[in-house]
Amino acid sequence: MPKFRFPTSSEVPSDFRMDPLHQRDYLLDGQILPWKGDVQEVLSPVCLPEDPFVLGSFPSMAPEHSLAAVEAADRAWNFGAGAWPTMRVADRIRCVEDLAQAMAARRQEVARLLMWEIGKTWPDSLKEFDRTLEYIRCTIDAVKELDRTSSRFLHQEGILAQVRRAPLGVTLCMGPFNYPLNETYTTLIPALIMGNPVVFKPSRPGSLLHRPLLEAFRDCFPAGVVNTVYGSGSKVVGPMMESGRISCLAFIGSSGAADRLKKLHPAPHRLRSCLGLGAKNPAIILADADLDLTVRECVLGSLSFNGQRCTALKILFVHRSIAAEFVERMAEAVNGLKAGMPWDEGVSITPLPETGKPQDLRAYVDEAIAAGASIANPGGGEIEGTFFRPAVVYPVAPSTRLYQEEQFGPVVPIVPFDDVAEPIRYLEESAFGQQASLFGRDPQVLAGLIDRLVNQVCRLNVNSQCQRGPDTFPFTGRKDSAEGTLSVSDALRVFSIRTLVAARDVTANKQILTDILRERRSSFLSTDFLF
Repeated sequence: MPKFRFPTSSEVPSDFRMDPLHQRDYLLDGQILPWKGDVQEVLSPVCLPEDPFVLGSFPSMAPEHSLAAVEAADRAWNFGAGAWPTMRVADRIRCVEDLAQAMAARRQEVARLLMWEIGKTWPDSLKEFDRTLEYIRCTIDAVKELDRTSSRFLHQEGILAQVRRAPLGVTLCMGPFNYPLNETYTTLIPALIMGNPVVFKPSRPGSLLHRPLLEAFRDCFPAGVVNTVYGSGSKVVGPMMESGRISCLAFIGSSGAADRLKKLHPAPHRLRSCLGLGAKNPAIILADADLDLTVRECVLGSLSFNGQRCTALKILFVHRSIAAEFVERMAEAVNGLKAGMPWDEGVSITPLPETGKPQDLRAYVDEAIAAGASIANPGGGEIEGTFFRPAVVYPVAPSTRLYQEEQFGPVVPIVPFDDVAEPIRYLEESAFGQQASLFGRDPQVLAGLIDRLVNQVCRLNVNSQCQRGPDTFPFTGRKDSAEGTLSVSDALRVFSIRTLVAARDVTANKQILTDILRERRSSFLSTDFLF
């Protein structure tokens, strides 16, 4: 891997140059209001040598501003009687369809901000945008299917009933910096389409890329249904939780932060939570693994988007009989990855957006080296500004943080094992339980591992890297890795509750129900069939 160098301003291709975006407004109660208070400066991880590139700034709000957002959403909820929670499903679908159409027109602008703000490659930035639009379309299809299934009446033991899903109330949506558009919308969109008013706090970094979409949210939804809050989470989120007006918390981040937020709510038994938390996904590489396939999958699994994915492979357990060859091939493959700017063609490794992250990663590596490991790939672990050269570290000792903690960056810890009981014990004792990957060829051995590990993690990947998709598959985790399940259909259930209307099967009640249905007097009771 050649020496890394940041470009000068003049070397940035004209198609990717950015004028700073200084956001001085926010969405509250159906209006985009001017902001005249403090702001948070945004420095791009793409550091230009002559000066850090100020990408822009956004409002740095105080508790009273976040409480105003909650109050606006609460008015839109109105004890469940607001226009949005009582709106017919077909009408809510049309609002979300309008949003998707408005979003599509801002594709280039949002993707360019995404690239500059978090250092994601240009193709991956476009892919995240496109995947988000596809997720919205799939969610609409899933809502229609759910509504069709719920449109019939049940008759049990002399009782007529219709069972449907109803919204929960004011929902706080907080997404992560690594997929600031897609993973935010995988909670925001299902929460909205099921009838919940939302307070939306973007991640830092990852705030500016949402600005081009504010007008779309204002125009596509009734007042108060979508409200935005910006600034330090420690300052603005706590008061919202303490208000007791949040009915559902959708949060993607660390388990520690989620626990602290939930404890702030005065009535935790009333709080529904949808949480995507940390993971330390291991790969278990058996002696008979296909090394060509395994190295390829482990490089992708460990280092796609610099390893900054909760689904990334965070530690590799390799049978000692093949460990030396695996480490050599892994080091060669990692050093063969192209490092550079997010707009460079074929680039894989880019600068890191979190402040101080390269130094934090180097501390992990240095501790592992002090405990007997070494860096297998020449130049691994070198730092240049916001850039950290990927490091393959072997053998990593169980006493180190790199063995125990989620590093969330381009460091690949490798651990040799003699008996497969060792990585199994690691999974059993781990606080995390999202996914694992198994690499091998013997069906009997793999079957035994599958049966042993399905009660430790929620997805086992056979001869393939850990990943989230397809979005129709359930995405969740055990232990400290998740609460609730996110997939296109599961998310609709997370942000709603089964509710039914029931009546005794007598002539008078049947006449009343028939009249309500025929005259379409109710938004909830309906036998409409959505196409």
